[in-house]
Amino acid sequence: MELVADLLKIVIPAALVLYGMFLLVKSFLDKEFQQKALEVKGRDREVLLPIRLQAFERMVLFLERITPNNMLLRLNDSRYSAREFQQVLVHEVREEYNHNLSQQVYMSDESWGAVRTAMEEVIALINQTAEELPEEARSLDLSRSVLQKAIDRQQDPTGRALHRLKQEIRTIF
Repeated sequence: MELVADLLKIVIPAALVLYGMFLLVKSFLDKEFQQKALEVKGRDREVLLPIRLQAFERMVLFLERITPNNMLLRLNDSRYSAREFQQVLVHEVREEYNHNLSQQVYMSDESWGAVRTAMEEVIALINQTAEELPEEARSLDLSRSVLQKAIDRQQDPTGRALHRLKQEIRTIF
């Protein structure tokens, strides 16, 4: 019996010391893993931040390019009828959009939704305006009517989307 008591006097403190060492090593390793995870996250942020900013730049450029006044000045050709010019404008908007489709990966759903809505509203503005014109109307008539409708609105569709993108960029910094 005395042997068991002596054995317990040795085993119990040794087990407590061993358990304490286990906790110490576990705590140390947890902190190391957390630090490594933060370093990896920091490196990822260094790599992703420029890519995200480039995506936002491209989408701002897209919105500027499809803003009615910019697009009409850039694409207007007096040889087109209003219907032909309508097709050119809608095709241009869709091509620009398709070219920048992959940028949605780098922005929030809300910002991408604002961009998509702006594109759809610009196309709707062009189509509605073209439908209101007579068949013999020329591209200049369509341009004038689209610009007038864009001016009559409180805020153009691309302006709302640009505002949303700028808000998200500010949250990144």
